[in-house]
Amino acid sequence: MATVNVLYTQCNSDQVKKIGYTPEGKQRYLCKSQSCKKSFILDYSNKAYQPGVKETIIDMTMNGSGIRDIARVLGISRNTVIDTIKKRGSELHTVNKRRLENLEKPSKTRVKIKKVLVAEVDEMWSFVNKKTNQRWFWHAIDAVSGDVLAYVLDTRQDKAFIKLKSLLKPFGIKLFCTDDWGAYSRHIPEENHVVGKRNTQKIERKHLTLRTRIKRLCRKTICFSKSDKMHDIVIGIFINRYEFGRNT
Repeated sequence: MATVNVLYTQCNSDQVKKIGYTPEGKQRYLCKSQSCKKSFILDYSNKAYQPGVKETIIDMTMNGSGIRDIARVLGISRNTVIDTIKKRGSELHTVNKRRLENLEKPSKTRVKIKKVLVAEVDEMWSFVNKKTNQRWFWHAIDAVSGDVLAYVLDTRQDKAFIKLKSLLKPFGIKLFCTDDWGAYSRHIPEENHVVGKRNTQKIERKHLTLRTRIKRLCRKTICFSKSDKMHDIVIGIFINRYEFGRNT
């Protein structure tokens, strides 16, 4: 008699057992791994439940695909795509915790700690639903390494920069390089402030990458966001994954 080894692809565990059948008569399995304990079947009728689909939704979102594009390619509903993206919102960080952890490590460790002495700060315009409903992406990067330190999505008002500045406080930044937007001059001491596009070239390059990779940020496009929440989550996932090094 032939035997078939069953592998639960979500945690790559072969410690599974049979636990009965679904109403459609399909065999159900339970992963016995202590860190998992999830039930599954091998051939889902609904494509959204198939292994790897939710990860593919996020990957496609990070590579310029819109909601309808993803639904059409994967053969799933648009609501499934939207719900999958929204659920990632609770996992996002607005501060680069990896950089902060390096700063807080004791000096006796062998890790080379890079303090942030100079930061480039800038804001990027986008919109949600209509161009009069503006949404601004504020962020700061390490002027030496180019690492994104923290970000805020808000309006183009002083309160947004004040929020960003509070997130940057633990980094101990000595000098801020910005453009001539008034919020910076009002809230950064003159001796810690350098104004000029020549000093914000790295962060402007970050803006170009964002507009190239995220479809809803392109200036001349019909692929815009229809809700603040989705707009903020998609940008947040991109920053967390490619700038903070988090597997979101």
